[in-house]
Amino acid sequence: MQVGGGAAIALPMGAWAQKDTKLPLVAVLFPGTEELFKSRLAAVRLGLKDEGLVEGQDYVLETRTASGDFSQLPRFARELDALRPRVFVAAATAAGVVHSVLPDRQLVFTAMAVDPVTVGLAESYRKPGGTATGNVMNTVGGEESLTAKRLGFFKELVPKIELLGMIGVVWNPQSLQGVLSRQEETALQEVSSQLGFRFENYAIITPDDFERVFDKALSDEVNALYISGDPLLTVNISRVIPHVLAAGKPTFGAYPDWGRAGLLLTYSTDALDGFRRAGVYAAKIVRGVKPANLPIEQASKFWLVVNLKTAKQLGISVPPNLLMLADEVIE
Repeated sequence: MQVGGGAAIALPMGAWAQKDTKLPLVAVLFPGTEELFKSRLAAVRLGLKDEGLVEGQDYVLETRTASGDFSQLPRFARELDALRPRVFVAAATAAGVVHSVLPDRQLVFTAMAVDPVTVGLAESYRKPGGTATGNVMNTVGGEESLTAKRLGFFKELVPKIELLGMIGVVWNPQSLQGVLSRQEETALQEVSSQLGFRFENYAIITPDDFERVFDKALSDEVNALYISGDPLLTVNISRVIPHVLAAGKPTFGAYPDWGRAGLLLTYSTDALDGFRRAGVYAAKIVRGVKPANLPIEQASKFWLVVNLKTAKQLGISVPPNLLMLADEVIE
């Protein structure tokens, strides 16, 4: 995977002067790949449009993507800040970077799987109180409730899950200070203890660990794999999926992109809806509303993906009721 370069979506340095500096600028910073960013940027634009703003007439847009190289995020944040944006829209780890590097800038965050209050982005959900607001991927109960729901769907798909013995959890204990991973692990451990099977953690620290970790999981004879929603894994999805498919095990995880790429089942909040709502908040801030007065929104739309192609390859028959519940079925 290419890392370290500026996004092709962003305008080249020489084009900055061509922007109408009289219009409010919306700066969008994304930690992942340009391929993943395309649909998310379209959703941000849709949110701005929903609020009646017309690009090129009411605002201009500038973007940067880190292509999975998170070390580039501070530099990109400062690059964007040099353009004097009215508001930043930042996703996942990029939001924390913007708030840390530029604490006085107005920020709308999205794709947040951790509690923004706990990590210091806001004072409370109802009254953020500072310069940052946005939306989180969690609903009541947080990531733990989503993980438990995810496991429930997986058990329905693989009814004899309690006979599997051990499920390998591929995760990154260091990302976001391990907050997301600990929430997922807590939920998995609680539910697994009730169902009579156990989990074994396999830590990914850098992309160079992928092959070693999956080889270790297979040598330990894990019976299924859970892929964490950690950003390091998600931005390297094209490198992880070949190992997942080669393992030949039932797999489940968080985000729809994983289900489309080959995981047997995924369940999470609707990420694109979160980016659209971030665009709505950005529009409100462009019009003069302060982030401190915009309550942090929790997720209200959820997305279940079942990969029928993977199920057939594994010899798994998907229950008709689960197919009816699925928001997306990959043939």
